[in-house]
Amino acid sequence: MKVRTHLVLSLIAFVFSVVTLVAALTIRGEPVRARDQIDRASRSADEQRTIDVYKSVNEAVVFVTTITLEYDPFEFFMEYQPREGTGSGVIVDARRGIVLTNNHVIGNAHRIEVTLADGKNYKASLVGSDPETDIGVIQIVAPPPNLSAVTFGDSTALEIGQSVLAIGNPFGLSRTLTQGIVSSLDRTVKSPTGSILRGLIQTDAAINPGNSGGPLLDADGRLIGINTAILSQSGDSAGIGFAIPIDGIRKVLPELIRTGKIARPAMGWALVDTNQGPMVFRTQAGGPSDQAGLVAIERRVGNEFLRGVIRDTNGADLIVSINEQPVSDRAQVEDLIKQNSPADKPIRLIVRQGSKRGREREVIVRPLVR
Repeated sequence: MKVRTHLVLSLIAFVFSVVTLVAALTIRGEPVRARDQIDRASRSADEQRTIDVYKSVNEAVVFVTTITLEYDPFEFFMEYQPREGTGSGVIVDARRGIVLTNNHVIGNAHRIEVTLADGKNYKASLVGSDPETDIGVIQIVAPPPNLSAVTFGDSTALEIGQSVLAIGNPFGLSRTLTQGIVSSLDRTVKSPTGSILRGLIQTDAAINPGNSGGPLLDADGRLIGINTAILSQSGDSAGIGFAIPIDGIRKVLPELIRTGKIARPAMGWALVDTNQGPMVFRTQAGGPSDQAGLVAIERRVGNEFLRGVIRDTNGADLIVSINEQPVSDRAQVEDLIKQNSPADKPIRLIVRQGSKRGREREVIVRPLVR
């Protein structure tokens, strides 16, 4: 009798164990999947789309840390002191470990490190930078396998009101996602290094210190810009941020990677806006504009014993067109000159003497490359 009772109890214990195991597997399996389905069902299509974009893109965003050596000129020994800087970057070439960021994030850095999504730090080297467009390119030294990279989008097709996402490291908080819309296009602002940036995307997606160099994405997670600046009195996000459009970056990125810089034509002149249009204010002695015969407002006079400068707008050259494209101000002239490709290609100017009614002539300038 005791043996039979023992067998029954053993059988009951065995059945209980099996039931417990099945229940555990069920808890870990079906209910989890069911719960996930319930969660998805409770979200809107836009919410789920944003979640999916973040999951697919966030590991391509890196945290950039730099060390710059600075010294206080008022210190007697003028010892260099290390200063740490932080920012964001986005991997655009997973195989080579190429990271796109801002020039002002990595400019003058003596040491660069990136932190990947797994929390590991890697040394990075400077590949190239361009202060005029605030673009910087770095490369992870000995990159690990299976890095994630972003997909390029199309910034030329953007519309005001279009949804955008920004991922970065504001205040050192890694891979933070913010959401907003394209607030405006073709904005002009001054970069943190002082250069004038044109054609920027304005967004109300929250961008704070540390977001610089991070990606601005469309609703499908494609890269449409690199976040570069905010407009704020306090230094914190005020709902107005700016990004460099990716299409302009893509045009110069191969050259930047290959040579470390972007070759641009140098005209050897200074321009000024007048009520008649852009006018040549000064030319560099022996420079391209001087050699081409352009006449400036400010001209040198005198001989080896007595020299001076006169200013005369009546005889100065007013610029009418650049390579057959009409211009109305100095900014247009500068933009068209920058687009000259190759950089040493002769530039055809139509100028008029003194005013729009002045004598017209053609001038061919052969720019230097810098």
